[in-house]
Amino acid sequence: MTPPRIRVAAYVIRHRAGPELLVFDHLGMPEAGTQVPAVGVKSGEGLEEAALREVAEETGLLTAPVVRQIAVEDKPHPDTGQPRRTGFFYLQAPAGTPDAWEHHVHGDGDDAGLTFACRFLPLPLKQPLADDQDAWLGRIDPRWTTVTDSSQ
Repeated sequence: MTPPRIRVAAYVIRHRAGPELLVFDHLGMPEAGTQVPAVGVKSGEGLEEAALREVAEETGLLTAPVVRQIAVEDKPHPDTGQPRRTGFFYLQAPAGTPDAWEHHVHGDGDDAGLTFACRFLPLPLKQPLADDQDAWLGRIDPRWTTVTDSSQ
């Protein structure tokens, strides 16, 4: 049996009039869907360290400390079927963080050269995120569970 790829995903929450979640879209790749920062953990890297690194790499945000880990999910990759284990983390963004911005990814990772359109969405979300990345928001606050249209 293949061991799972160890990953982290970050729920970066900003509080203003209400709670908001930081999400991004790949510019020029609408098929990727709206996502939260998520990445594979490097050898020797701690889970919280990986979450902070990915938020910085994919959004440019450097001021969102980890509050706590909220879930661990074992779920195969949606395209390859390969096993993955993802730790979901709750991070707190400062209230003064901009509403939206574009971030060009630098470095040598898989996302290098891509541009992401980052923005905050009010919670609860009105639509699920790509790969059901929003599945654990209710673990932070049950009122944040994504609203879905049950008639579909």
